[in-house]
Amino acid sequence: MTSIGGAEMVDWNLAVATATRLVRPGPEVSRDEARAVVAELRRHAKSSEEHVRSFTRMGTEDTHDTPVLVVDRAGWVRANVAGFREILKPLLDKMQDKRGSSPGGAVLGAVGGKVTGVELGMLLSFLASRVLGQYETFAPPTRDLPAGANGGGRLLLVAPNIVHVERELDVDPHDFRLWVCLHEETHRTQFTAVPWLRDHLEGEIQSFLGETEVDPMTVLERVREAAQSLAGGRSEAEGDEDEGGRSLVELVQTPAQREILARLTAVMSLLEGHADFVMDGVGPDVVPSVGEIREKFQQRRARGASRLDQALRKLLGLDAKLRQYRDGERFVRAVVDQVGMDGFNRVWTSPNTLPTKAEIAKPADWVARVHRKGD
Repeated sequence: MTSIGGAEMVDWNLAVATATRLVRPGPEVSRDEARAVVAELRRHAKSSEEHVRSFTRMGTEDTHDTPVLVVDRAGWVRANVAGFREILKPLLDKMQDKRGSSPGGAVLGAVGGKVTGVELGMLLSFLASRVLGQYETFAPPTRDLPAGANGGGRLLLVAPNIVHVERELDVDPHDFRLWVCLHEETHRTQFTAVPWLRDHLEGEIQSFLGETEVDPMTVLERVREAAQSLAGGRSEAEGDEDEGGRSLVELVQTPAQREILARLTAVMSLLEGHADFVMDGVGPDVVPSVGEIREKFQQRRARGASRLDQALRKLLGLDAKLRQYRDGERFVRAVVDQVGMDGFNRVWTSPNTLPTKAEIAKPADWVARVHRKGD
């Protein structure tokens, strides 16, 4: 990235620098308090392993390949930039090849890479103060951020955000920290106990990216159409789909990408809903105030922080993320009620037993399909 001829499509270093410069400072804590929070989160992450395994009946011995890292907001930014760089590499290479063959492509690449780096940094600065924890599935190891040596990811716990939210909700901090760890440990268990899940998700994501238009004029046209739709500029004759409820991210996709996105949405709804179901299922035995925490946390999720926050959530598709928690948890709860935990765990048998987007909304259809075929 030091020369025009070698410029990347995204200036990743600039993205990190922009995000770390713009991200809001965390809550005020003393050095001793910070050390105590970090130590407690590490203890809770360790204790959550057995709680989650016992409740889900998903045994795994491979969690040692997925380190637990307690990070600050800047650390979360660096980890996610490394993940983005890894997963987006095939698409960016393709776009760079196309741009390099066009007149002035090298110069445009240098300028565009810096612009994109700044934009990505701004987005990450917004998200860095909101994420409590994250299981990074596609996490390459870096000098400061280790990851699983054999394809395992890493579990991130963002300490300043956890402290900020527990104070905002006015809940027991020790209970809240364990509650968050239970959710994130469930994600780690999902991927360590289901060996094919990571490769399946990566394949779907790469298929999605492979369908991306690399012609700049085509992309601009799709963005223009999306903006018109979001502004209510489309006539009824132009389409009968409910595009008014879609994010900008969804609106710029091709029909093939929308099919892939539907499958990805179903999988993510399953994973997030399962984690919510587990954290609340384990909760009463080990988190005394789980009822109060859940009620206050749900209220916080629903209202957002401000009008700007709500607008950005809709534009970026984060409202869809909130629906994934809700719809996925309902699916898991309904299936467990019908066929028990072992019956639900058939969902992890193969990609063919994952629920479709329609089945997430109608759990009985999944039960009929998977259990009738299995029986």
